[in-house]
Amino acid sequence: MNKKKTLLALCLGAAFTLSGQAQAGLFGSNGYTQTKYPIVLAHGMLGWDSMLGIDYWYGIPSALRKDGATVYTTEVAQLNTSEVRGEDLLKEVEEIVAISGKSKVNLVGHSHGGPTARYVAAVRPDLVASVTSVGAPHKGSAVADLLRKIPEGSGGEAVLAGLVNAAGSVIHLLSGSSSTSPQDSLGSLESLNSQGAAVFNAKYPQGIPTSACGEGASKVSGVSYYSWSGTAPLTNGLDPMDLITGAASLAFPAGVANDGFVERCSSHLGKVIRDDYRMNHLDEVNQFLGLSSLFETDPVTVYRQQANRLKTAGL
Repeated sequence: MNKKKTLLALCLGAAFTLSGQAQAGLFGSNGYTQTKYPIVLAHGMLGWDSMLGIDYWYGIPSALRKDGATVYTTEVAQLNTSEVRGEDLLKEVEEIVAISGKSKVNLVGHSHGGPTARYVAAVRPDLVASVTSVGAPHKGSAVADLLRKIPEGSGGEAVLAGLVNAAGSVIHLLSGSSSTSPQDSLGSLESLNSQGAAVFNAKYPQGIPTSACGEGASKVSGVSYYSWSGTAPLTNGLDPMDLITGAASLAFPAGVANDGFVERCSSHLGKVIRDDYRMNHLDEVNQFLGLSSLFETDPVTVYRQQANRLKTAGL
């Protein structure tokens, strides 16, 4: 989509949000999620906004809007470095600020969306009230480390990169993404492995714990930092996506708690709300179609609780 279409989409999103808030007011909204600044959702690697009728953040935006939140979903390059994706997100944040009339936003980033949101907060803290990281590999992922063992410049690397880039291009097309950044799976890999994450953290250390598994600064340059994650690769026998997270979890050493793609300690950023939900990497955004553990808090409820936490903090 071109820029005019992007602006139109954001305007329509604002209109629907205001309409939803008005209706919620008529039907009993209690303002539980009504934050001072808009909530902006940033997807992870190979993510999207809405594609073929399926929302990446399944059921989450509507649940937040129901009780007063203004919510925008964004779409950046499906595959690229944290910096390139961050520049994509920054453009959308600037447009959202202009349209909403609010001076800042509350960023929520899942998976690679966590470092993406951190980049925006680091380079433009004046536009960001808070960053909430959900299952993000801030110190890298064992899955990316395993893939990085494929020799650089080899035929195997070229084939794998081509296949993943093709998947990103298909998602880009089907979701109607407005991002003009190229699909760069090797860029994603360099950002998400341990070495690449360490380089990124040296440039943008805001909220990163200085200890192996501690908490980071909860507020830096006026931006509040939060994080939460899960540690259960397999959660629902009816969810076909459990096959993916279960297989990916084999990349981690035995006994290392993870959500299938991200180690528990690697997910820490700023104030750690909780790092052991019975959720896998996809449950954290209420996928697939809301199939998650029957023995854990519903993912949508966790997002509502975080919105209320932001509201209580004056954000």
